[in-house]
Amino acid sequence: MPDQASTYIIAEIGTSHGGSLEKAYELIDAAKNAGADCAKFQWIYADEILHPKTGYVQLPTGSISLYERFKSLEQPISFYLSVQRYTKQKGLDFGCSPFGIKSLRRLYALKPDLIKIASPELNHYPMLKELARLETCLFSRRIPVVLSSGVSLMTDIEKALKILKPLYSSTGKHRLPPVSLLHCITCYPAPETEYNLSLISTLSKKLGIQTGVSDHSLDPLLVPLISVAAGGRIIEKHITLSKETDGLDDPVALTPDQFSLMTTKVRELEQLDHDMVIAELYDMFGEDTIEAIMGDGEKKLAPSEEQNYTRTNRSIHVMGDMKAGQRIRKKDISVLRTEKILTPGMSPEFFHDIIGKRLKTDVTAGSGLIQSMIS
Repeated sequence: MPDQASTYIIAEIGTSHGGSLEKAYELIDAAKNAGADCAKFQWIYADEILHPKTGYVQLPTGSISLYERFKSLEQPISFYLSVQRYTKQKGLDFGCSPFGIKSLRRLYALKPDLIKIASPELNHYPMLKELARLETCLFSRRIPVVLSSGVSLMTDIEKALKILKPLYSSTGKHRLPPVSLLHCITCYPAPETEYNLSLISTLSKKLGIQTGVSDHSLDPLLVPLISVAAGGRIIEKHITLSKETDGLDDPVALTPDQFSLMTTKVRELEQLDHDMVIAELYDMFGEDTIEAIMGDGEKKLAPSEEQNYTRTNRSIHVMGDMKAGQRIRKKDISVLRTEKILTPGMSPEFFHDIIGKRLKTDVTAGSGLIQSMIS
């Protein structure tokens, strides 16, 4: 541990600011005071994420259209310029997640310190291809990319990394390598005992990539500290000013005090050798708990996220009602999360292949487009 660079800690602010610039500044301050290295946001355009008919989400204020909830979180470019400027003034890296090609291009123009690809976008292949194009343009300044791998199989990760392979050779003065991978469970909250943190080492060795954890569990210490012992070099954890507010991720986020406790303990472990780290964790949590969270190191869907596969990640959806015999135009389809009540479609890798094909059957707005519907 002492011979390694310190763990890179990302405070995931996401959309917890609720559109308030003042609250965003408070969250950046909290991230700085809690010892984070990076304050990370999300660049939201609802149309890039969901179809309007995707269904409803239960919030403390009641049931609301998930699409409309995301719509309410859209912000102008000036908002992101402001939070980037403030983040840099505080001495933190500014990171952000795009959710489609439009948000990616606008984010890339800001030249953030890192671009985070969230787990549901790991198979948004059109966006990944655009990211690779931007990063390899002659006059581009390379930006480190961090991918989360929740609700995914090994083949999904390998496909994404193959697209981003041209980025691997880039150089620059960054704390992060050109491409990093975060092990994750896409469930809110995620059960600690399903984390299978031995995967951090497995993925790193198999894929030849720096690996860490994106943690959606409730405990501020269990998964983050054990991830350090497992060889993780990055920790991402949500931060909020209060768990009682109505941010989509606030219930699973850490309060500033909890986040500070996590970073303090992580930094303490970094000063110990591996045997001492294991002894310390056994003393804190018990051997049975440690072994359960470490798991078997085999990449598979966690039980809590199995039902989300093909629903949380991306597939091809029809935007409006269409009739049998109609040709599919680019504007007729989109790469979206299925989420609540819609049916999943085929993989985004076929997006360009199906443009110009005719429909065999009528298709209603929002439906996932599958091969049997196409002539």
